[in-house]
Amino acid sequence: FSEEEKKDTLCNAVTLFIIDIQSGGKRDEDLILPINSSLSVTLHQDQLKTTTTVACSRNFQQDRIWLNGKEEDINNPRLQSCLQEIRRFSRKRRNTGDSTSDASSVSHKVHICSVNNFPTAAGLASSASGYACLVYTLSQLFGVESEQLSAVARQGSGSACRSLYGGFVQWKLGTQLDGKDSLAEQVESESYWPELRVLILVVSAEQKSVGSTSGMHTSVETSQLLKYRADVVVPSRMEEMIRVIRERDFPAFGELTMKDSNQFHAICLDTYPPIFYLNNMSHRIISLVHRYNQYYGETRVAYTFDAGPNAVIYTLQDHLPEFVQVVRHFFPPEVNGEEFVKGLTVCSADLSEELKRDINMEPTPKGIRYIISTKVIV
Repeated sequence: FSEEEKKDTLCNAVTLFIIDIQSGGKRDEDLILPINSSLSVTLHQDQLKTTTTVACSRNFQQDRIWLNGKEEDINNPRLQSCLQEIRRFSRKRRNTGDSTSDASSVSHKVHICSVNNFPTAAGLASSASGYACLVYTLSQLFGVESEQLSAVARQGSGSACRSLYGGFVQWKLGTQLDGKDSLAEQVESESYWPELRVLILVVSAEQKSVGSTSGMHTSVETSQLLKYRADVVVPSRMEEMIRVIRERDFPAFGELTMKDSNQFHAICLDTYPPIFYLNNMSHRIISLVHRYNQYYGETRVAYTFDAGPNAVIYTLQDHLPEFVQVVRHFFPPEVNGEEFVKGLTVCSADLSEELKRDINMEPTPKGIRYIISTKVIV
């Protein structure tokens, strides 16, 4: 941006979200309305974030957007929906005299630069993070009130409505045809469960072959299991998940999280043609988690996978050092000096020979590229 353009530039960062109770598809593709409620955790932006910069200027000839340094198509329908809605809300505020920002700027074209510090389109919720960050930044530029942002972000990426909040957040199904009651709501604050820790096990940074949106659309059209899940499983599971979060019951939280992840990927297999987001390394991580928990006779760690092969691991601070060492042992990293564990510092721990023997897995060198250590945003 030029110095003149920078006068109108606003920067913000929004954190990545990771799913606990998965969103299973859309009942309305235009309004981005889900077929079931869902719940997520917002992770700390010191480790995972999207940074979005927006400039508006009378000298710009058209709206433009760059993602990770590469120009993308500004005419993407969902992107256009967000831009149009923010501008509509801004004009509405100015017409009622509620806005103090420059009235002429809403008609100016915008240039948008968005950068993720984690793999994009690899099953780590980059679209949710990106659209939440975009909508918030545009709202600051055009003077749009925060209570309107959840509905706007949802039109970019459904899950983005949750990423506007910290802590534990649910996206309500809603019942209104216009979607005005299908919004995000914080279940508990970011400081509610301080002992909870999160590890992102990055197996692949490559873009997935089937996008989340197209994949969910095919599942809605072809999966019988999806309808059963939305109608029967999710309503009670949402209630149970909110209860165990409020009770800080990690074993129950972990079991629910893993079961929900497994069911999401069962729906992917039930889709026709089937969708394969997990790979062999993902399956080995799943096996490792269950063998580790079985050794202790309780759920100490839990996995969840979104639409990609990369694992998200939940555990408590007390168990974090040992499990990271378990991952190091069974997925030995490359010896090239590159930092294997990024983010929050993890203390070292020794593994007993009994634990390694009971897990009974052959090590897979370089199976995991790196680990991101993080926590719920505070």
